[in-house]
Amino acid sequence: MVSEEQVSRGDIFLVALNPTRGSEIRKTRPCVVVSPDELNSHLRTFIVAPLTTGGHPYPFRVPCKFDGKEGHVVPDQLRAVDRERLLKRLGSLSETTLTELLVVLQAMFSV
Repeated sequence: MVSEEQVSRGDIFLVALNPTRGSEIRKTRPCVVVSPDELNSHLRTFIVAPLTTGGHPYPFRVPCKFDGKEGHVVPDQLRAVDRERLLKRLGSLSETTLTELLVVLQAMFSV
């Protein structure tokens, strides 16, 4: 578990997502923090989007390269997770990919 270290938007952590239900992305996997830093500095929960190397390149999934692997950020599987689920900091998403992800999230939630 990541103790009280700073968690920022764009950080990638290994996150324990189990237990899950139905079609939710499961197991322990890298996830990118998408919640704003104003929330991250005050709450013990964070909004994350999983990263995957599998699956289909749906229009709303954001292509990314992390840790030498190509895959996608999966914003349609957003989760609020407690700090206890953050197991290890792995790095951060590139600024370009983070910006693209935030544009997709804005489009997903706009009217």
